[in-house]
Amino acid sequence: MTKSHSTPTFRPLYEQIKILITQSLVAGEWRPGEVIPSELELASRFKVSQGTVRKAIDELAAENILVRRQGKGTFVATHTEEHTQYRFLRIVELSGRKEFPVSELLHCERGKADSTAAERLGLKRGAPVMMVRRLLRFSGEAVILDDICLSATLFKGLNDGLIAEFQGTLYSLYESRYGTRIIRAEERIRAVMADNAVAGLLNISPNAPLLDIDRVAYTYGDQPVEWRVSRCNTQHHCYLNDLG
Repeated sequence: MTKSHSTPTFRPLYEQIKILITQSLVAGEWRPGEVIPSELELASRFKVSQGTVRKAIDELAAENILVRRQGKGTFVATHTEEHTQYRFLRIVELSGRKEFPVSELLHCERGKADSTAAERLGLKRGAPVMMVRRLLRFSGEAVILDDICLSATLFKGLNDGLIAEFQGTLYSLYESRYGTRIIRAEERIRAVMADNAVAGLLNISPNAPLLDIDRVAYTYGDQPVEWRVSRCNTQHHCYLNDLG
């Protein structure tokens, strides 16, 4: 009879500190927009060197989780930061010019997660969800049709009035109202043809080519919190991804 030996996974000390800081964010110790303790204070708290804390914070800043402000300290990043406004918005004019769209809410309804929604959001099939449909207009032109699915348990009280009245992006709403910050997203992109219903909403011909973006957005701890499918009319717009 042979014994199986598992090799422990080694993590550099700064990565361990990065995990501890992230756990504090998950626990809500520091909210979006709030300043976190100084490097010296964190070094004392975790009993490591200031350099180790600095490297952990550098990585979290590079991941847009924290923001350094010269002379003020390090803050938990928010979706109201100027440099994050276009981080999750990749549709631009063919010239590359960026424009922030106007959102037109079509509906916000309560429903039950089907098998796909359950898989994307890590829920049980039939779990309560909120389903949001909206148009995004660029210079008055309907360019994107979003179908968004959220856990109704996580986003209690979400309704069409709340969405319509909020001045800002949906991600800012999740953050300010529910304390849920989107820190990353995974996208699957493919070409599709517009069915009659989608064509009517985007004011294009049936079977016109569209860009289909299937996105799952995550908060701290790699927890999926939003699934959205965006159908994009690329007649005058394109998907721009800076790989630098």
